[in-house]
Amino acid sequence: MDAAMNLYDQFEPRNDCYFFRIGAQGQICCHGRNYTIKKRMTAEQAEALTRDPLFVRISSDCYVNVAKVTYVTDNAVYFGDGPALNHMLPVPKRKQHLIRQGISQLQGLRMSV
Repeated sequence: MDAAMNLYDQFEPRNDCYFFRIGAQGQICCHGRNYTIKKRMTAEQAEALTRDPLFVRISSDCYVNVAKVTYVTDNAVYFGDGPALNHMLPVPKRKQHLIRQGISQLQGLRMSV
């Protein structure tokens, strides 16, 4: 139980979450490697998270962390490491372009550093 509480307390969506959904009344539902964490955020925190260049909006309430995308197929994005890809998210083809664009921008930033 302590490990779960520690994960929740130290959770940072920008670094730990594959994708998140925005719920009612400031609740953010973050999906990570082996967990789903629901957190309440202020309007300012939620807005900062949705404006973060690492997150690409794929639907009205869902944002994908392009830094965590392993690869993109014809109808989905995959997250995780190795042969056991542990998360798959269906993504419309027209939104996949935005994800690929975000990935290439991120790789460009990493190359220039």
